This record gives sequence, C-alpha cells and structure tokens, in this order.
Amino acid sequence: MLNIALFGPPGAGKGTQSQLIIEKYNLAYISTGDLLRQEIAEGSELGNRVKDIIQRGELVSDEIMVELIEKKIVSSTDSNGILFDGFPRTFVQAYILDGLLLKLNTSLSCMLSLEVPNDELITRLIERGKVSGRSDDTEDVIKRRLIEYENKTLPVKEYYKERNLYYAIDGVGPIPEIFERLTSQIELTLQKEWFNLVLSGHPGSGKGTQGKLLAQKFNLYYISTGALLRKEVSNKTEIGIKVKEKMAQGDLVPDEIVIPLIEQEMKHHDDVNGFIFKGFPRTVLQAYILDGLLRRMNMRVSCAVELRVPMLDLIRRLDNRGKGEKGRPYDQSAELIVHRLEEYEFKTKPTMELYRKQNKLLEVDATGSREEVIARLSAAVDAVMKKKR
Repeated sequence: MLNIALFGPPGAGKGTQSQLIIEKYNLAYISTGDLLRQEIAEGSELGNRVKDIIQRGELVSDEIMVELIEKKIVSSTDSNGILFDGFPRTFVQAYILDGLLLKLNTSLSCMLSLEVPNDELITRLIERGKVSGRSDDTEDVIKRRLIEYENKTLPVKEYYKERNLYYAIDGVGPIPEIFERLTSQIELTLQKEWFNLVLSGHPGSGKGTQGKLLAQKFNLYYISTGALLRKEVSNKTEIGIKVKEKMAQGDLVPDEIVIPLIEQEMKHHDDVNGFIFKGFPRTVLQAYILDGLLRRMNMRVSCAVELRVPMLDLIRRLDNRGKGEKGRPYDQSAELIVHRLEEYEFKTKPTMELYRKQNKLLEVDATGSREEVIARLSAAVDAVMKKKR
C-alpha cells in the first residue's frame, strides 16, 4: 500500500494537492475534519458522541480519532493506499498512527511537507478570507495560527526525519508545478519500497533453487539461514561448533544464534529491492521476531510463499538428494527425512497460517520442471508487486 501523510501549515495548499494525488494514485482520503463532520451528519452513535464533545467546546480525543480513522481505512478496500490530511499533528499521534497501521499490516510510506514562507502564507490566507468571508483569516489570527502550527508540529517533523520518511516539498508556484514536485517524490518513494518475501515449503520443495532464481529476477537478496549456518560450521567458528550437531540431526537452531546472522547479512546488502528469507521464520515466534527486525529497518513482510509438493514426491526428492554428491547428513536416512517433514508440519505450518490470516500467503504448485515452477512463482510474486504499487 502507498500511505502518505500530507503535511503543511494553513494556506499551504494541502486540500488542492490532496485531490490531485488521490486521483492519480487511487488513494482513500482521510481528513480528520471531514471524518468528524461526516460522522455527525450520519447521526451514528459515535457521531452523537463527537457532536456532544464539540458542543461542550472540548477537543475530540485521540481515541475517538483513531476509531474514526480505522473505520475509514477498513472500509477503503478498493484503494491502493491512504492519504492522511491533517493527521498526525502531534508526535503522540505519530506513534498512534504507526501502531494503527501496524495493526492493519501496513505502514506509512512517507510524509510530504509543503514548505511555504510565512509572508506567502499570510497573503494567501488573507485573500482566502476575502473570498470566503472567513472571520479567522485576519492577519493577527493567521500569525498566531502559524506560530501554533510550528510549535506543535516540529516534534512530528523530527519523528519522521529520524525514520527517513520526511520530505520537504517547495509549495510555492503554480499548482501543476507543485503537484509535479510531489509526484516526483512519491515515485521515488515507490521505487524505494522494500519487497520482502518469506519463502517456505516442506524440505525438498525446491526453496533453494527457486529462491535464487526469484532473487535474480526481481533484484532481491537471497538469505538462506541454512547456508549461513553451514558457512559457520565449515569455517569452524564458535557458532559453527555450537550448531553442528543440531544441524546434522535436522533440528532447529536457537533463535539467538540465527537472528544476528540474518541482521548482519541484511545490513551488508542495502543496494537491492528487498530480501527473500528462506528457512526463516520456521515458527510463529520467529515470524514475530522477523516482524520486529524488519520494523527496526522501516520494512515489513510483503508476502509469504509456500511451495506445495505432494508428500510422496517430497520423500523421493529427499531420498535422491541424500544419495547424490551434494547430499546432506539429514537427507541420508528415512528416519531423519520423516523427522524433518514432521518438524515442518508441527512447527512451520502454523506460521503459514499466520500469514494466511494476514492475507499475505501465496500457495504455489512446485511440481514440474524448474522452468515451469519459476514461471508460476514469478507470476504470483509479480502480481503482488504490481498491487503494492
């Protein structure tokens, strides 16, 4: 999803530019003022509560605003994302918005701030007051509003600057020129959107082969926890010595060993469009760990793919692999093969169900030739990428 917060002082032209942006990118428009007025007009229970609060001259609480925003987001199923106008206005609301979007399995793509000198803003607002007859558009009132805006929103700017999501846009000039500046930054943001894929499937389903082909095709970096651990074992590092026996038995390696290896690998490869995680997460707990790791880097899991192969075919594949030159210790006995297949059923299948509930799971038929499988897999992933754009 493309989620944008449009920022700017009174008179910066947010309303005009908002309409142009939502039309171009098919975004749902969320203006907190509009949401409040709409809810009151509908006479809903929430609207009546809001009406009573406003009539008493009180501010509408963040709790109510979040309830209204969540309702709007959930109902906007046909859009490609959300444009937030007038929210968040405080750094507390910024935290709230992050939490709300996290709950809805998405995140803010960028904050675009229309920057206009105060003299220009005052001139615009005075002219607007003459046309609309708005009594609050006098010069003294305007100056107070601008000072209040700066004081309240400075922490919000800093919040998003620290997360590399804040972009200042020159808001002076003809409307088409300003719009072009905004869309240029949006396009750059879309290009920088990370695509992170969890590649799963029973042992023998072809994850290694297909993961590498997929990474090549979409400029993603392929991270195999098994390969990382085997490298540690081969190099006889302290980690390698610790995990050697577990790996030989086909058992899961403790999370505290795997996580630093994954994080280090990601930090060394930031010149790609995203990552393919093969062999991780294998448990629901590891899925939560991966979410936390990606959040720290302003990323998230874009989708999960489970390669599907009939059980008898899996056993044949693993048995043949165990007899080959590249056979691994855990493929060389029927007992170990069954143990690994059972491990997947009991520990990893629930992880795939978690991604299914989040509407992130793709199931791909992994039978047939390597070329047939990569064609199906690529088509499925390409469809998800296009949808996210």
